[in-house]
Amino acid sequence: MPLDRSAALTVAMLAMGLFCQSTAALAAEAAAVPAANAPAANAPAAAVPSAPSAPSAARASAAAAAALNPPPQAKDWADLAKLPDWSGVWTYSITDQERRIKADPVPWKPAAAAQIRKLDAAEEAGNPKGLFVNCLPEAMPSWMLITHNALEFLFTPGRVTILGESDGNRLRRIYTDGRGHPPDPDPTFHGHSIGHWEGDTLVVDTIGILPQTYIAVSEAVGLPNNGDMHIVERIHLVSKDILHDDLEITAPHVLTRPWKTTRIFFRQRARKYDIVEGVCLQGSFAESTDADGNSVYVPAPQTDAGNYVPPR
Repeated sequence: MPLDRSAALTVAMLAMGLFCQSTAALAAEAAAVPAANAPAANAPAAAVPSAPSAPSAARASAAAAAALNPPPQAKDWADLAKLPDWSGVWTYSITDQERRIKADPVPWKPAAAAQIRKLDAAEEAGNPKGLFVNCLPEAMPSWMLITHNALEFLFTPGRVTILGESDGNRLRRIYTDGRGHPPDPDPTFHGHSIGHWEGDTLVVDTIGILPQTYIAVSEAVGLPNNGDMHIVERIHLVSKDILHDDLEITAPHVLTRPWKTTRIFFRQRARKYDIVEGVCLQGSFAESTDADGNSVYVPAPQTDAGNYVPPR
């Protein structure tokens, strides 16, 4: 049923985020509409209010549309075929990761560099601290910098999703639908990522990362970013089965300048490289049987570093 003018006005104001009038004011508007629409005695026909102007209605419609995620159309799915082929499972070049530690040294601030030297010494002495314990995500940027687990890319309209092996918390959503960053994002382990395509290169801009996430060169050497970190990535194929992620990491609390480095990934097509389920917390429990004969998990002893202590 068509909306009368009062209902249409309310809907338009809701869509535009302008529904700020008091209930009394809206009631007064609603009461005024029938009286205004009814021709007064001896009043000319021109006295009847006209419908809202087309530009006003168009602005309301545009504002409402901007607040929603529209469903993808056939063209959106067809456009995915025009993107470069990143299908399959990708694994890291561990050799190049190690080479980059010297080739692209991290520009640590003096106080941070002193802490890194202590971590280096502990690792060389065989007593590494271990940065990634208690099943917290490696997070950004360490996931892309030092992990040795496989990953895969999923292209859908308006988004590129990166799925990592080993645990369900390895997941990045990169929005490619033209949105910007929220003005005040809630910090998360992987941050808020938006991207766009420059030819066959995906340019990713990430902010809103928790200050506790590490900038790491190994699983034993790295420091928390301490806040205000900004990461720009340029992800692109350099050959059919080799992918580069060129990173520029700005972390003003621990780095003297933006750190530029690259990580290399190789495509694995064989079925044996399919990503399998991994649940980090499963390692904190042992298989057992309860008093009723049910298969259950029970807490297992762990070391200070969070590693499972197998039964003797």
